[in-house]
Amino acid sequence: MATSRGVLLSALADEAAFKLTAVEQFSALAALGLEYYSLRFVDLGRGVKNVMDLTLREIQELRHLEDTYGLNVASIASPIGKVKLVDVDDGTTNRYVPFKKYLAKDVAKACERAHAFETKLIRGFSFYSPRDADPAAYLEQAVDQIGQITEACHRSDLTFGLEVEANLVGRTGHLLAEIHRRVNNPALVLVFDAANLIVQGFSPAEVFKQWEAMKPGLGWVHVKDYRSPKQSASGGSGGKGGHVDEDALSHFVPADRGSANHAKIFADLKTMLPTLQKRLQRRGIPGVLVDLEPHVRGGGQFGGTSGPDGMGIALRGLCRVLDKVGVAYHLRDFDDLLAARGILT
Repeated sequence: MATSRGVLLSALADEAAFKLTAVEQFSALAALGLEYYSLRFVDLGRGVKNVMDLTLREIQELRHLEDTYGLNVASIASPIGKVKLVDVDDGTTNRYVPFKKYLAKDVAKACERAHAFETKLIRGFSFYSPRDADPAAYLEQAVDQIGQITEACHRSDLTFGLEVEANLVGRTGHLLAEIHRRVNNPALVLVFDAANLIVQGFSPAEVFKQWEAMKPGLGWVHVKDYRSPKQSASGGSGGKGGHVDEDALSHFVPADRGSANHAKIFADLKTMLPTLQKRLQRRGIPGVLVDLEPHVRGGGQFGGTSGPDGMGIALRGLCRVLDKVGVAYHLRDFDDLLAARGILT
């Protein structure tokens, strides 16, 4: 449990593995001292699957492995909301699903997965508007659909976290904050990710302003960073907030090495931790999560890779930033090992 000054460290577990086996993922995270993880892709011996596609047998196997490695699911890192808002050919490979079908099938399944893994949090996104279109023109439809998803989560006693990311309707902190304001449901929170703004060409000062815009709706923080606020030619940004070729991005770095100024962001987070933690705990959430998604070996639209060594490098970089600004956190120590063995100290 986090203190009023502290955060809960977590990581998207698949980033810590090369072959994405559950044992590889869990071994890496446990060795690094983490106690929480976000579940996205995993291989339980039948090929790599998204959490949404796991069978009941695989869920049971994964829960057993969690007990063995002393891990708990922080969030279901679902792809909910990474589909087109409208059925038009815009030159992308993004799929379109009629919303009523999407709500009844995909969203319901995400809620089932959250209950199966005993987490209160589902990570999701704000839908794709047509490429090169003004996302503000699609804000009303996005608000309506996100509102229905949020209400479905609320009825299931869950919380839906909306992540800021390029190419979506909520591609900036200001747009995401407006979605949050209009939905106006306690089951909707926002997930900040500085690198997802840096790659769109925003300066560190602009990133911090977007952080401030998201603070009233903040739920948790994803951590990765990028070395430069400028896109490479292969990245292909269409101006700030324009279309980004996510699969061409190649300069992700740990939180203490990039352009986002995570120290300033976490120093500001520190001032709001007691209030934020109380608000989250009222919804059954154990604390304020800081979830590593480093992409230090590369990343794209639907995931990234860091490897066990890269995840360790990213975790140590994050801890250096948190130590610098005085935000408390916990990594497993010998007392935890003794407690796991049933030995009281």
